[in-house]
Amino acid sequence: MSALCDGRVVVVTGAGRGLGRAHALAFAAEGARVVVNDLGVGLDGARDAKSPAETVVAEIRAAGGEAVAHGGDVATAEGAASLVRTALQTYGRLDTLVSNAGFLRDRMLVNLDEDDWDAVIRVHLKGHFLPLKHAAAHWRAEAKAGRTPVARVVHTSSGAGLLGSVGQGNYSAAKAGIVGLTLVAAAELARYGVQVNAVAPAARTRMTERTFAETMAAPATGFDVMAPGNVSPLVVWLGSAASEGVTGRVFEAEGGRITVMEGWRPGPSADKGARRTPVEAGETARELLTAAREPGPVYGA
Repeated sequence: MSALCDGRVVVVTGAGRGLGRAHALAFAAEGARVVVNDLGVGLDGARDAKSPAETVVAEIRAAGGEAVAHGGDVATAEGAASLVRTALQTYGRLDTLVSNAGFLRDRMLVNLDEDDWDAVIRVHLKGHFLPLKHAAAHWRAEAKAGRTPVARVVHTSSGAGLLGSVGQGNYSAAKAGIVGLTLVAAAELARYGVQVNAVAPAARTRMTERTFAETMAAPATGFDVMAPGNVSPLVVWLGSAASEGVTGRVFEAEGGRITVMEGWRPGPSADKGARRTPVEAGETARELLTAAREPGPVYGA
């Protein structure tokens, strides 16, 4: 064991199943003490009877690690605040926040109800913002007290947020928003010793059963490309002190592949130095598009 996160206290939201569970177990295996958050809801956000967070905590403890469960709703101010308090009251510190909680309510746009829009934006985007806000307030106080932290935040975006995904307008908008939040947080919090990055994972979870229907089955032998645990090593590294100097970046992670995203970089450009007519603007736009790289295809198109 490399003990990459020995002594660190890590909070993982949505850690009862899938990617979040894999992240929590991977951090614990590297020596971290883990706060396992999960509200305990179904794929559409409805409450489950069981506590998946407690199950993951039991797994970590059975393997000799330290963990505590948190069942609050991180898309509320009190739930997010209590999440940070749980880490501080249980372990006396907070070093890393991994935001991963979310669910789906997929519909084509013309069938997408306002409630379905609001619910998905709330859990994904607000559920990233509020834990970040409360963790950042703690780290800022620490820095101002002369105890500058080596703090890390890892957000969970998606290929749907980077390219779009048919039938997932609410989810794609939320995941794109998370990228914007990541970039702003990286810029604002650097002075307090906080690094903020995002990962767009592809893996076998409850949320991706339909998206990856043709590639979901794990092979009988060999490397299981879609296993959630394949994404966790990058998340653990980003959440460790070893990632010093890496902030404001977005990574794709799937199987054994890691890709650094280059975002909305300026491409071909033309400046007339004066106002164009609409026809001239169209002609220039077409010339620039001819020279530009084609965007990636929308998932499901």
